[in-house]
Amino acid sequence: MSRIFFRINKTGNKEFTNYQRVCLIILFFRSKKSLRDFVDEISESRWVSYLGLKKIPKKSTLHDWLKIFNMKIIRKICKVLLPKKIKLTSIDGTGFDSWQRSRHYEKRAEKIKKLPPMNYAKASLFVDVKTQIILDFDLVMSHQHDVKIAERIFKRNKIKNIIGLGDKGYDSENLHEIARENRIIFYAPVRKISKLALSNKRPKGFYRRKCIKLPEFYGMRWINETINSVLKRTQINSLRSKKHFMRKREFGWQIIYYNVKRKIKISQKEKQIFIFCKIEIYSIRTEQGNIYIYKIKLILFVYGFSRFVQTLFPRN
Repeated sequence: MSRIFFRINKTGNKEFTNYQRVCLIILFFRSKKSLRDFVDEISESRWVSYLGLKKIPKKSTLHDWLKIFNMKIIRKICKVLLPKKIKLTSIDGTGFDSWQRSRHYEKRAEKIKKLPPMNYAKASLFVDVKTQIILDFDLVMSHQHDVKIAERIFKRNKIKNIIGLGDKGYDSENLHEIARENRIIFYAPVRKISKLALSNKRPKGFYRRKCIKLPEFYGMRWINETINSVLKRTQINSLRSKKHFMRKREFGWQIIYYNVKRKIKISQKEKQIFIFCKIEIYSIRTEQGNIYIYKIKLILFVYGFSRFVQTLFPRN
């Protein structure tokens, strides 16, 4: 499991821990508010005591935190939220608006002059079919083929002996080979053969010919479409960041927020509690021997359901 350090450095400011920073960032994206409004809201909420905040961060401080955590760290946090057993996976691409523009004024402005097309970001999600947790993701700000994006995701994959599903856009022999090298048995429908070809001509590629008859569980690929719809309806109406690298980080935090929700929902069904805790051990020497005192500080990883918060032990 990837390690996330408790503090950024040993000699710097120790007013906030990394766990508190991560919690506040995800709560910020959950609120769908501006940084100023979120800081005013968090100062009057119970999250100050739940997270053990000694100080309320300012707007500029929270903005700097968004720049501290790069994509490498965000992907490490995503790995912490992965399910234990993964067998069937799916991959699919979708688009998100990356430019906020009022539809009302857009229609009125079109009568005067034709507006430039609205930019969009293309996202690809690699998900676990059973738990509906997003295993990996990729976001580009240009038109790029699904196969190229899937190759990057499969090369980053560390989960072995799994089955992957995709649509016709992922029909590529090279992609099949990369998937097999990373122990992924990938299925994608073969594209239609040209009418000018011979009637008995088979598709090129050893693994492509194996996908002529798809397995019965191929219909589970539609779960990826459901996850795309949930993200658009409940979380990401449009990406608010202006710069490309900040859009990728914003999308990454939204994926973490979605996975936390799925983790809590699954843990509630299994009657388990999804929390992180920090245990401090103090040793006191006496004549009779050593006495160990355990002080437990619960650190909520980030989600604000009241019924979930009530399960926490009272903070010392």
